[in-house]
Amino acid sequence: MTATQRRSSGLNIAAVRTRKHATALLLAGSLVALAGCSDSGSDSSSKPSPTPTAVSPSPSSTVDANEAAVLAAYNSSWDAQTKAYSKASSAGTDLKKNTTLRALFDIEHDLEVMHKAGQVTTGKPVISPKVVKVTGGKIPTATVTDCIDTTHWTLIDKSSKKPVPLPTTRLIKYVSTATLEKWGTKWMVTKLTAQEQSC
Repeated sequence: MTATQRRSSGLNIAAVRTRKHATALLLAGSLVALAGCSDSGSDSSSKPSPTPTAVSPSPSSTVDANEAAVLAAYNSSWDAQTKAYSKASSAGTDLKKNTTLRALFDIEHDLEVMHKAGQVTTGKPVISPKVVKVTGGKIPTATVTDCIDTTHWTLIDKSSKKPVPLPTTRLIKYVSTATLEKWGTKWMVTKLTAQEQSC
């Protein structure tokens, strides 16, 4: 059973590799930036300060902001993948906006195989990402773990509109991990790994 088959409720594209990442972000744009300005109550009888002073964010608010940005990039990547798989092409999608390196190579390979086989997907997978680690450094990195539910994400024959038969042993819900790197001000998905594990 190929990774792609496992990944998308049935992306069973013959000869598809272990990349079983495919897409979906039902939450397209469901991540709102956490605005966090807490105002400390000030005594009305004290003298007002002449100019407002910038308060540097506490470490925990920085972590929250980083995690929100990581999840936004991850969700955006899945949304673009869903669109790409629905037409077996990345043209006209935002796939390259938040996805790069090995992850992008694997997705493009799957799309090429699907295109040649005359297959596309319908519906969307359901994702439940969680940031498990954010590491600083020259190039900050983040790790996201997810449970991909491909129950309503179906691989179909583009001409007949009929579902493509898939192995009954495929995982319909599976654990997936993603690695992201911060390039400048943007987080980019650099690696997607589907695990041989149900969730």
